[in-house]
Amino acid sequence: MDILLIAGLWLDGSVWDNVATQLEAHGHRAVPVTLPGQGDGNASATLADQVAAVVTAVDAAAGKPMVVGHSAACSLAWLAADARPGKISKVALIGGFPSSDGEAYFDSLPVQDGAVPFPGWGEFEGPDSADLDDAAKQAIASAAIPVPEGVTRGAIRLADERRYDVPVVLVCPEFTPAQAREWIERGEVPELAKSRNVSFAGIDSGHWPMISAPAELARLLAQAAEES
Repeated sequence: MDILLIAGLWLDGSVWDNVATQLEAHGHRAVPVTLPGQGDGNASATLADQVAAVVTAVDAAAGKPMVVGHSAACSLAWLAADARPGKISKVALIGGFPSSDGEAYFDSLPVQDGAVPFPGWGEFEGPDSADLDDAAKQAIASAAIPVPEGVTRGAIRLADERRYDVPVVLVCPEFTPAQAREWIERGEVPELAKSRNVSFAGIDSGHWPMISAPAELARLLAQAAEES
């Protein structure tokens, strides 16, 4: 199966290299997606540009791919399901949740010079980063790409309720499956509360398992793809 891999803020497609190698060993074709504004030098990229890039990758995939979103890009994966509900076999969400229609893609950090830069590790103290050593943190921070304001302040637009029929697996790194279920049941994640097929997978990692636990993440994703 083709597995499309979409990284969260500040990351380009290369962050998936180790996971992609492992997925290939499991017999799947990994397709890391470098998003406009996150690795292609396009400082004027918008959220619509990123959605279009993901949908283009879905359309180019063989058969019905699984679309994987990490962190903020969980919303991108869900937007792809909204745009192509009949083309996607499953959506995998890692360390994040899809936003609802009308919400901003990511507006919790300040814009500087037209972009949102990596804010430093103080923002991610605790379970998010506890499994990363100093070298890994330095590598992530030094490679981090400021994300254009047109992406982060873009509005989520969802229109096709057939997205709720697309199976979802929520990979839980810095939080547990039990916590995720509770948040959904309390109505804090309206999109997943309406989804008709949601499963949960725990992983012993922080917020960036593609860096700290690539083999286990690939195993979980391969298993999710094979259960589609």
